[in-house]
Amino acid sequence: MEQIQYFPATQAPKNPYFSILIPSWNNLAFLQLCIRSIREHSVISFELIVHLNEGTDGSLDWVRDQPDIAYTHSKTNVGVCHAMNAMRELAQSDYLLYINDDMYTLPGWDELLQREIQSCPDEFFFISSTMIEPRAQSSCSIESNFGTSMDSFEEARLLKAFSSFEKSDWQGATWPPNVVHKKMWDAVGGYSVEFTPGMYSDPDFSMKLWQKGVRIFKGLGQSRVYHFGSISVKRVKQNRGYYQFIRKWGMTSSTLSKYYLRRGERFDGPLVKQNIPLFIRLKNWYYRISTARKII
Repeated sequence: MEQIQYFPATQAPKNPYFSILIPSWNNLAFLQLCIRSIREHSVISFELIVHLNEGTDGSLDWVRDQPDIAYTHSKTNVGVCHAMNAMRELAQSDYLLYINDDMYTLPGWDELLQREIQSCPDEFFFISSTMIEPRAQSSCSIESNFGTSMDSFEEARLLKAFSSFEKSDWQGATWPPNVVHKKMWDAVGGYSVEFTPGMYSDPDFSMKLWQKGVRIFKGLGQSRVYHFGSISVKRVKQNRGYYQFIRKWGMTSSTLSKYYLRRGERFDGPLVKQNIPLFIRLKNWYYRISTARKII
């Protein structure tokens, strides 16, 4: 987009293993905490790339003063899809790691991601960390409350307790933090801007990867971040992504989750598309017909 400006880091790290992409929208305190946690708890080489939507809360000035952070900036909120695609233009590494600004990375998170990547035979993978959330949004998360705001955040207690929760590796990686090889990102064209500002862009990205032949959608149970809970999503006017997904793919996102990605099930190897029951196929047919008549 013409309104997005690009600013490479003035002290760019050499040969980073991960390019960590962080979209942010006037969320300075959480952004600072997220980046502090990355700097303190990461052991694998990385570069930081931030997209600032507006940045009128002081976040633009703060990022400008961080010589190791590359960033893109838009004066208006262009949404997560445009932001992700803009940050991709500045990425140096082979592995693009997407994380939200309301997440706090925990020790060992990146080392486990690297180890999993190195075990893959090729670039056809999509790997995610596991979120610890005050209220789990899915069966892929660990539910435990260490705070829902900066004021209530119990950092010391979290660092002491985070590794004690039981969680196996799971199928169905979709949400951030996630990592994909740049070849796969480029093959699918990044994030689909028709989902701007971003609702349902995550399952859409997974579906595009599936169409390109990716069958490893793996969530790592021991690679963990704390997620405060969609801070920016609560403020934005949302697109009607549920219907957009149906119109694009001819099915609901829940069909993708259950019968393609088997989201939340214990990981047992590369995925194979499951047989979709007749009543689900009929329901998707009905939704396709009815959704085609709606104005999105």
